[in-house]
Amino acid sequence: MLDRLISFFRSEAVLCIAAVCALASAAFVPPDAEYASYIDTRVLIMLFCLMAAVAGLKRAGLFAALAQKLLEGKRPMRVVMLTLVMLPFFVSMLVTNDVALIAFVPFAVLVLTHAGQERHLAWVIVLQTIAANLGGMVTPIGNPQNLFLYTYFSISLGDFLRALLPFAALSLVVLGAASVAWGRGAADVALPLKRSGIDRRRAIVHGALFALSLLAVLRVIEPLALLAVVVCALVLIDRPIFKQIDYGLLLTFVCFFVFAGNMGRIEAVRDLLESLMGAHPLLTSVAASQVISNVPAAVLLSGFTENWQSLLIGVDLGGLGTPIASLASLISLRIYLHVDGARIGRFALVFGAANAVMLAMLLGLYALLYVV
Repeated sequence: MLDRLISFFRSEAVLCIAAVCALASAAFVPPDAEYASYIDTRVLIMLFCLMAAVAGLKRAGLFAALAQKLLEGKRPMRVVMLTLVMLPFFVSMLVTNDVALIAFVPFAVLVLTHAGQERHLAWVIVLQTIAANLGGMVTPIGNPQNLFLYTYFSISLGDFLRALLPFAALSLVVLGAASVAWGRGAADVALPLKRSGIDRRRAIVHGALFALSLLAVLRVIEPLALLAVVVCALVLIDRPIFKQIDYGLLLTFVCFFVFAGNMGRIEAVRDLLESLMGAHPLLTSVAASQVISNVPAAVLLSGFTENWQSLLIGVDLGGLGTPIASLASLISLRIYLHVDGARIGRFALVFGAANAVMLAMLLGLYALLYVV
């Protein structure tokens, strides 16, 4: 029993922390009717539907086929390294940063191992992690905190893109240069994977559900209508997808909705956070992300500012830094630790240095755009 609890905490550490925070806040603000107003059901519905559609596309073999097509064959190592990093950068814009890493970090392990380039594994996986976090910030659905803030502040798509595209452009250039810096020679890449191809029927169904989810994000259709369509489609066509949805993430949002709502009703806390967000919204957002991760930081701080640009940029850039700054970073670390010969000390050093440099560069860009 104890082993199961320990295993659950390790796999759902952020959910457990969120639950503790929600329960602790309830000691100061006893449960009442106002609790119901804390929960943003629109965000939860859209997250559920997007996760279902993406899980279906993955089960259809779409991501595996994409990686195989781009990577297999004799190619220069620089091209292989660049492809491994750019895949999560661009794919995360549509399927969220954590899903992109779950899909493509294992491919990096396979490719570099079979190419005899294991010494570059830590470097490439760290770059993939940064790429997924920064590529995901480009769209409202790329990172969970983006979807929340996009919905919470009713941001237009144009304003959203204008706020984040400069940071994505700089990230793309830097990541591209860093990816090819270490590649030498050529590699004959052969992935030991089944040639099952794409399940076209499943891909079409979940592609349609994904398109409907995008329409809901863009406020073209109502979330409740989307939920009805998605649930009916899964029940009739693909019931196993229900088991592949990350319910832990949904519960994490619920817990932090409760925590953030209660914090807003404690006068001393409310005054402090309003003061910090009024004086230094970006730095407060980045700093909070380092400690509690950028998703809960977005939920917590959203109620204490109207400056959505600085908060949005802050929690997205705040995904860089400590391993817990973004939930996606923990996914990469977990995969790397299962690699034969994994060197956690080297990974931590590379992770810390690369994240610090990238964060410093992007904060410098923010200063040029918004301060100078």
